[in-house]
Amino acid sequence: MIKMRIIIVKNIEAGGKKGAQIFSEALANGAKVFGLATGSTPVTTYQALAASDIDFSNSVSINLDEYVGLTPDNSQSYHYFMQKNLFDFKPFKKSYVPDGNNLDAAEVIDQYNHIIETNPIDLQILGIGQNGHIGFNEPGTPFDSETHEVALSQSTINANSRFFSSPEEVPQKAYSMGIASIMGAKQILLEAFGEKKAQIIKDALQGPVTEDVPASVLQQHPDLTVILDEAAASQLEL
Repeated sequence: MIKMRIIIVKNIEAGGKKGAQIFSEALANGAKVFGLATGSTPVTTYQALAASDIDFSNSVSINLDEYVGLTPDNSQSYHYFMQKNLFDFKPFKKSYVPDGNNLDAAEVIDQYNHIIETNPIDLQILGIGQNGHIGFNEPGTPFDSETHEVALSQSTINANSRFFSSPEEVPQKAYSMGIASIMGAKQILLEAFGEKKAQIIKDALQGPVTEDVPASVLQQHPDLTVILDEAAASQLEL
């Protein structure tokens, strides 16, 4: 049975508090493994978790993705992002992030698939790109994909270049959980905020399920919660 719950909040701060509540409820219901995302979308959820009394010391976290070629202490790495936004405040028993410093893609992929297989994800938080990507799974990514190496699009590379001192430093590739890996989570929490996300939210949640819109596959998940602000929800038919 497919269950989709859509929660509309006033703004991103309210969304973050609601997101933290979903985490707290999952933990109270026995969740042990949490799939985590980076980017601006989940930051208010992480802030609310950091300010709460929630205890992740017996929990495991597994991150969606990481840039290839960046060490964990690089300020642009997703490992560093998680440390500064959540782990410094709420340490987990064990936290996994793809090893971006390892250029042997086959080895990283095998290791990460094994980590996910041996630590089934109870709750996975996601953001969504304006083209419908989840993780680094861009349009056209097969729905049956597991962990894989992704060549970043030129638009993504260009967008990231502002964070680096020279174009040569900008990562060209990333390691990402695949769509099948994401869909294997028992519960998924999708967050989206702002008017720029309104069209893709409509396409993803109420349009056809197609690899052209990777997030549309979430319609087929048995336990999906979606937190939107009013702007992001503005095109939905409710």
